[in-house]
Amino acid sequence: MLKIIGAMVVVVFCTLIGMTVASSYSRRPGEIRSLLNGLQILETEISYGATPLPDALASVASRCDQRVALLFSRASAELMSMRGATAREAWEIALGEYYPKSALNKTDRAILMELGTSLGVSDREDQVKHLVLAKEQLKLEHAKAEDASQKNAKVYNYLGFLGGLTVVLILI
Repeated sequence: MLKIIGAMVVVVFCTLIGMTVASSYSRRPGEIRSLLNGLQILETEISYGATPLPDALASVASRCDQRVALLFSRASAELMSMRGATAREAWEIALGEYYPKSALNKTDRAILMELGTSLGVSDREDQVKHLVLAKEQLKLEHAKAEDASQKNAKVYNYLGFLGGLTVVLILI
């Protein structure tokens, strides 16, 4: 009886590990899509609304998906805190807090870091150009993430379960 319970625990544990890995593949495309929407709102705020950057970031945070709202709200709060942080520093601080909790990879992070270097240091047209560039790069990453999600999510789900069964068979 104890062997059966132990075997079930091993299978369930391995299945959960597989599901956890698979969920990161499934979450990434959604987060990138949410980031794209947020950057589109930011572009609109900057180009058509001529909204100051802290207010534009706060507006984006209130209007975008909750998965990425932390990035925009934290950057806005840092700019409004009167600590003297530049827009780049505020963006880097916000990204530093957001990135570890997200499903984004290093390439996505690099794109967002590069965008942060241009925020608040030039005129509206130049900032809009950098936002458009970041959106185009993220669209390419979104396509890659969709492909990876379709290929890998099921594989890791099955791999976790079958890996657990294999361990049980080896141990019994």
